[in-house]
Amino acid sequence: MSVFKDKVLLITGGTGSFGNAVLNRFLRTDIGEIRIFSRDEKKQDDMRHDFQARMPEVANKIKFYIGDVRNKSTLKYAMKGVDYVFHAAALKQVPSCEFFPMEAVKTNVIDTDNTLDAAIDAGVKCVICLSTDKAAYPINAMGITKAIEEKIAVAKSRLSGNTKICCTRYGNVMCSRGSVIPLWIDQIRKGNPITLTEPKMTRFIMSLEEAVDLVLFAFEHGQNGDILVQKAPACTIQTQAEAVCELFGGKKEEIKVIGIRHGEKMYETLLTKEECAKAEDMGNFYRVPADNRDLNYDKYFKEGDTKRATIEEFNSDNTRRLNLEETKAKIASLTYIQNELAGIPNLV
Repeated sequence: MSVFKDKVLLITGGTGSFGNAVLNRFLRTDIGEIRIFSRDEKKQDDMRHDFQARMPEVANKIKFYIGDVRNKSTLKYAMKGVDYVFHAAALKQVPSCEFFPMEAVKTNVIDTDNTLDAAIDAGVKCVICLSTDKAAYPINAMGITKAIEEKIAVAKSRLSGNTKICCTRYGNVMCSRGSVIPLWIDQIRKGNPITLTEPKMTRFIMSLEEAVDLVLFAFEHGQNGDILVQKAPACTIQTQAEAVCELFGGKKEEIKVIGIRHGEKMYETLLTKEECAKAEDMGNFYRVPADNRDLNYDKYFKEGDTKRATIEEFNSDNTRRLNLEETKAKIASLTYIQNELAGIPNLV
C-alpha cells in the first residue's frame, strides 16, 4: 500500500457496499485519509459508529462529506487536497432505472461528468470509475447510462492532463447492497420459498474483496482511458439459489420461478467482440485500451480491423461455469455469509 502512504482518497457513494469494503481493506494501512462522499446522513452515521466500534484506533482517518454527485459545487469542495478518487456513486437497480430513466441519467451520466471535471480541476492524480457488465451491449436504462459513463471517462481522459482516468467493469458482486443473496436469506428465515427470475439465466459472480482487487489493479496497471475487467467465473441463477438453500436450510424443491424482470438479459457480457479484438490479456484481468484516434476519419478508410469477425465476446455463458459445490464454496467464503451464519449483524 506504499503508493497510498499519507495520501487522501475520496469515494463517491462511499456508504455503499464498495465503500465499506475499501475501508475494511485500507484503514489499517499507511493511507492518510479516506473521504466518504454521499448524500445520506443516516448511512454516514451508521458507518461512523460501526468503524468507531470495530476499528477505534484508525477510525479517525475517515472523513465524511455530505453532498450530491449531481451538484458539482459540493464535489469541488470535497475534492480539495484529494490525491485519488474511486467513483462508486450510481443508480444500479435495473427495474428502478427502467421506470425512472432520467434519474439514472442524472446519477450515472451527469454525475460522472461532474466528478471528473471536479477531479481534473483539483489536480487529482487518478480516478477509477466503477462500471458494470450491463454497459456492454446494453438493453436497459441502467446499462445504457453506465455505457455513457464509460464513454465520458474515455473522452475526458484524452484531455485530462496529469489526471489518469480508468474504468472497471464488474459482474454481479455477491452480497452487495440490493443484490439477491441477502433477499434469499431473508426469505428462507421467514419460512418462505425463495424466488428467482429464470433458472437458466447466467451471471458473472465476484466478491466485494475481488471488486476492490479489480479497482486496485486498475489503479496500479491501468493507463489513461482504459477499461479493465476481471476474468470472473459465472453460474446459473438456479445453481446460486440452490447453494444458498444448502447453506441456510432452505428447501430447494420449493424454489419459485417468477420470470424475467424489466430490462434483464439471459446472460451478461463483460467484453464485447469489438473490445475483445483489442483487449490485452493481463493474467486474471483484461485491459481494453482507449480508442485515441481523432475525428479525422479519412485516414482510416484504407485500414480496417480484420480480427473482429473471428473473435467471440466474453460473457457469462462462455466463461468458466461453476457447479453447485464450487458456487456454494465461493458464497460460503464471503464475510457477509459467515456473519449471517454466526448471527453477527451486517452493516451492508
